[in-house]
Amino acid sequence: MHLPPTLLIPLAAFIGLCLGSFLNVVIARLPVMLMLGWRAEAREALELPEEQQETFNLLTPRSMCPSCETPVAWHDNIPVLGWLKRRGRCAHCATRISPQYPLVELAGGALAVAVVLLFGATWQGLFVLGACLALLAMAAIDLRTQLLPDALTLPLLWAGLLYQLLFQPLLLPSAVIGAMAGYLVLWSFYWAFKLITGKEGMGYGDFKLLAALGAWMGWQYLPLLLILSAGVGAVLGILIQLAIPRLRGAPMPFGPYLALAGWIALLGGEPLMAIYSQFFLL
Repeated sequence: MHLPPTLLIPLAAFIGLCLGSFLNVVIARLPVMLMLGWRAEAREALELPEEQQETFNLLTPRSMCPSCETPVAWHDNIPVLGWLKRRGRCAHCATRISPQYPLVELAGGALAVAVVLLFGATWQGLFVLGACLALLAMAAIDLRTQLLPDALTLPLLWAGLLYQLLFQPLLLPSAVIGAMAGYLVLWSFYWAFKLITGKEGMGYGDFKLLAALGAWMGWQYLPLLLILSAGVGAVLGILIQLAIPRLRGAPMPFGPYLALAGWIALLGGEPLMAIYSQFFLL
């Protein structure tokens, strides 16, 4: 697309807001869809009669208030504005609606603008935007449920390898090694921590997410990704537990910090890698 910045940037922001609105549906419904699927598989394995369930997917039923189940009017579904118009409350029962909805929409808009500024309106930019939005969905799902679904991590991994094949074929071997090494590094940390403490420090979804980031960035970026995610995770984890005493000692999801590191690496990886190389690889 060859549009002037005065048109391209607002268009990117609008599309990003709309995609963020769709991500809210994914964030709310995908864990439920997975649970229903696991339940159906368990009943089949136990040879129990099949449960009669209403259709539930990303399109059906319509968006509704989680409290009174009143369908949300189309004008209340307008990204950000719908939430602000109702002051964050249901139009029918006045129950508070989570600020997650406008925050995810705003994040989608900001990511779309950042990608357009860095990559332009190109196929390469479209791939990167898809990766950024997938990371946003996974971060929010992990915060809500401490779950990183294979339905998101594995497609992100394969998309990273396809991205390298299409746009940077010379880096494809580095991406393959990055995917393998990313999984192996966190898998090793998991078992070392479990053998030492007898506890599980992270989930298998974290292994797959770092593997996906390794596919997108190459194995050379793995140390930087780990430093960024662990550093930010440690600082924010301490601050959160100091601010909210009831969360002290509670398990904290690692996926959002990996997602944040992934955004930084995807959108500003080369300058950061230069700084990292200068200070740590002397």
